[in-house]
Amino acid sequence: MTVSQTSTLSAFAQDVLDGLSQEKRRLSSKWFYDSRGSELFKQIMSCPEYYLTEAEAEIYRHSAASLYEATEGQPFDLIELGAGDGTKTQLLIERFLAAGAQFTYRPIDLSASALSDLGKLIKLRWPRLEFNPIQADYFEALDRLGSSTGSRLRVVLFPGANIGNFSPTEAIGMLRNVRNFLRPGDLLFTGFDLKKDPAVVLAAYNDPAGYTAAFNLNLLSRINRELGGDFKLDCWRHWETYDPVTGAARSFLLPIEPQTIVLSEVQRSFQFRAWEPIQVEISQKYTLREIEGIADASGFDFLRHYCDGRAYFTDSLWQVPTR
Repeated sequence: MTVSQTSTLSAFAQDVLDGLSQEKRRLSSKWFYDSRGSELFKQIMSCPEYYLTEAEAEIYRHSAASLYEATEGQPFDLIELGAGDGTKTQLLIERFLAAGAQFTYRPIDLSASALSDLGKLIKLRWPRLEFNPIQADYFEALDRLGSSTGSRLRVVLFPGANIGNFSPTEAIGMLRNVRNFLRPGDLLFTGFDLKKDPAVVLAAYNDPAGYTAAFNLNLLSRINRELGGDFKLDCWRHWETYDPVTGAARSFLLPIEPQTIVLSEVQRSFQFRAWEPIQVEISQKYTLREIEGIADASGFDFLRHYCDGRAYFTDSLWQVPTR
């Protein structure tokens, strides 16, 4: 197994410079997952307040047979956007293989270490499964794969609440991009976090053990390490908000005092006022009706929702129109 690789340092540097130069400063959440960030996220997922992982695992366990039926038994490529450690996807793989499905697993992730670890696990559990990972962000990976041709079906997984890292408008644009890379009959299985009790949402992103705060602050540590930054982490605070009207949960980092941050590797500096926020993540929540509207706006036919028992989360199955 060979992981297709691409250098991410220049892209990381450009994203940081662009984000910190804006009037409303921001850093992209896609850079959370260095080795330390990945470990911290595993700790977040183990927190009782973080309902998302178990909710989707429940859905994957119960929806695998129905999802496989939607392929009508055709050979397919299982393409996963933002695979991480692939824990939940293994629930689908296990059931697909038991049903005799013929498919190739193509996980996409920015983290080479995550894909390498996933590859070792796949080789151990299912040595005959064709495994072709791509280390890249979503858009670069889709460009590399190119538009689907021939008769082989594509089944795209977009797990977790990763689509929630985009605003609704951005999500439609992103999903249209995915749509353009698929052909009629191809399937998209996307996770959406649902609107619910605001206290439940806030607790999920502000756990009392402090793992989420450490996870977000680790992004500053990464800037220090890779771009020669001098962020002093004990002078920054994690802050979480949730707007139940718009469904947007937002994570911020705030300096507790005025400071000038120097990024020596790129020869830039940035001044911050006390409590001037950097937005580091948006986690958008939706209603089922809103999700169906996004499917239509993105050029897909909505097929069905698969919800967990508490209706906290859904994975929504869409298809590229065949008519």
